[in-house]
Amino acid sequence: MPALACCVDAAVAAPPFPFPPGYTAWDGSLHAPDPFSGVPHSRNTVLPDLTSTAHWSPSHSAALYRINGWGEPYFSVNSSGNVTVRPHGSGTMDHQEIDLMKVVKKASDPKSSGGLELPLPLIIRFPDVLKNRLDSIQSAFNCAIESQGYGSHYQGVYPVKCNQDRFVVEDIVKFGSSFRFGLEAGSKPELLLAMSCLCKGSSESLLICNGFKDAEYISLALIARKLSLNTVIVLEQEEELDSVIDMSRKLGVLPVVGVRAKLRTKHSGHFGSTSGEKGKFGLTTTQILRVVKKLEKCGMLDCLQLLHFHIGSQIPSTDLLADGVGEAAQIYSELIRLGASMKVIDIGGGLGIDYDGSKSTDSDVSVGYTLEEYAAAVVQAVKFVCDRKSVKHPVICSESGRAIVSHHSILIFEAVSSGKYTVPTLSSVDVKQCGERLPEEAQSDYDNLSQSAARGDYEACLVYADQLKQRCVEKFKDGTLDMEQLASVDGLCDLVAKTVGASDPVTTYHINLSVFTSIPDFWGFGQLFPIIPIHRLEEFPNKKGVLSDLTCDSDGKVNKFIGGESSLPLHELEGENSTKYYLGMFLGGAYEEALGGLHNLFGGPSVIRVSQIDGPHSFAVTRAVPGPSCSDVLRAMNHEPEVMFETLKHRIEEYVHDEGGMAGAFMAGGIAESFHNMPYLGVGSSCCLTAANGINEYYYSGDGGDVVSGEDDHDQWSFVCA
Repeated sequence: MPALACCVDAAVAAPPFPFPPGYTAWDGSLHAPDPFSGVPHSRNTVLPDLTSTAHWSPSHSAALYRINGWGEPYFSVNSSGNVTVRPHGSGTMDHQEIDLMKVVKKASDPKSSGGLELPLPLIIRFPDVLKNRLDSIQSAFNCAIESQGYGSHYQGVYPVKCNQDRFVVEDIVKFGSSFRFGLEAGSKPELLLAMSCLCKGSSESLLICNGFKDAEYISLALIARKLSLNTVIVLEQEEELDSVIDMSRKLGVLPVVGVRAKLRTKHSGHFGSTSGEKGKFGLTTTQILRVVKKLEKCGMLDCLQLLHFHIGSQIPSTDLLADGVGEAAQIYSELIRLGASMKVIDIGGGLGIDYDGSKSTDSDVSVGYTLEEYAAAVVQAVKFVCDRKSVKHPVICSESGRAIVSHHSILIFEAVSSGKYTVPTLSSVDVKQCGERLPEEAQSDYDNLSQSAARGDYEACLVYADQLKQRCVEKFKDGTLDMEQLASVDGLCDLVAKTVGASDPVTTYHINLSVFTSIPDFWGFGQLFPIIPIHRLEEFPNKKGVLSDLTCDSDGKVNKFIGGESSLPLHELEGENSTKYYLGMFLGGAYEEALGGLHNLFGGPSVIRVSQIDGPHSFAVTRAVPGPSCSDVLRAMNHEPEVMFETLKHRIEEYVHDEGGMAGAFMAGGIAESFHNMPYLGVGSSCCLTAANGINEYYYSGDGGDVVSGEDDHDQWSFVCA
């Protein structure tokens, strides 16, 4: 036992562990751990040498976080070390880039400083990015059609299930009107919003009606047809046809019908489970033939005009894509042979997003093709089959929701604190006292640990330290070891692990966010999104971190990141009065908001819309809405905040007695404010921003950060309690 104690004293001046003076570290008996350089060891991407911190620059951070991969062409890092948004994609000029930190500052700063005082977390939407995505997809298909001499056109639809936000859907209809871009609905409320929005779109825009259908759904779709909306009812189940025929006769509306085919083609990844013969939706070839015969018998075969299919989301390669499209084109040609008046082939979703920038064909979070390559593969596959069958080229439709909306939305949240277990410092006296107080059964493990340390046998040190800890835990459980003794043993064993290099160097960063509400796909099935600091990227990130959210749930954490990493390079948090540390989750504009729940009654984030305007580094905030208050989330679970407040106020009156009643009034006021605030940390504002007098935007210039308007700001804006 004395040997281990003496080694501790010797280690104070040399290595921080009870090894003998002058020992040679890492003598070959135990592999030396690699020091953390801040750079994750990627298995797929070759990065430049970033291990030197002396000349760290924003470009190093861009490479480290793979921004040049997943972020192209919309995100980059400027010379100040802040993430910037290029709202017009590759066509963005330098002076049009938007500094994300300036947007966050404008949104979160107090009103007295010219900000909106919106509480975080915050979703920032960029309609310009949304428009560019639509333009890019349309352009890719137009180029493929022209270069291959295809005899028809491309006409896409947006599946509103990806993000049903009113302004997102309205923007898509507006931006896509010139090229007849339409909408797809999968439920009755989605159909209602699609009908309403398309009243302002092109008369040729398709309204695709997917999903399970009852009589009410079908009647709504037929009414849409009556309203001159270009509506197609896609049969997901064979029995839906009877309802379509019956309701069309009752309403006197001739329907346009499509069928969804179950293809044999499918991919093997997570998203491929929705395709193939065992898929949830669609008709087999046998069922399709029965549909054809029934329509023919009813004299309605000319109503069958569209074929729909879905290989699966995140199609990884154009080879798989071409195989599935080719199979579907064969079915399309056969339907024409059988007498159907086919006009449209709807290839469904599947246009993938490169979430990790690896351009991999064997990953659920990446794809091995560009927009142009995707479009070319589709056009070529359809053209090849139709030419072989001497069939007129159909209109090509796609439902590429993920590819349309993912890029335009960024989730911003704050790391409010960080925590890492600090291994205690032990002197020789501490170690000696620890050994002397051990129960007899643990003495042998302690002696073995001491002797292994003296020999420099690191592997044996870990083994005996673990045995010592486990034995002492059992003694603590049966009451023969007190808490102080157990803590001493824990400290000694942790010191062993740290010195040998077996301790965990990862720091937990506590974030002002609910994973369940804002990143549900990560919790649900491990979907990865790029998460990076949005500032301080000119600094070397000297920590490895995982993210822990606010919820009282062990699953409320992010501990897997793009590149196959189990930690994220992060910066050390600064002092209490220093700049806050902001992180951004990118490419999350599809599904996350609609799927998010109310676990622990944390509601959704605040939301702003930001557009690029003329002038250097300038932008306009066209809408700003705080997230749901505590009252809002309570109402969602059928509570009555007003009644709750009255109950608590009466309780205060009953139990709080002070001269003048000031204490009770103060308590009641605090409770009332809590009902109106958001559930997240550090939220003290209960106001939402509304436009008045027809003015629905103000301008923020990067030069001065002032609100610019023709009249006094108070005449243009009113602040209304939530």
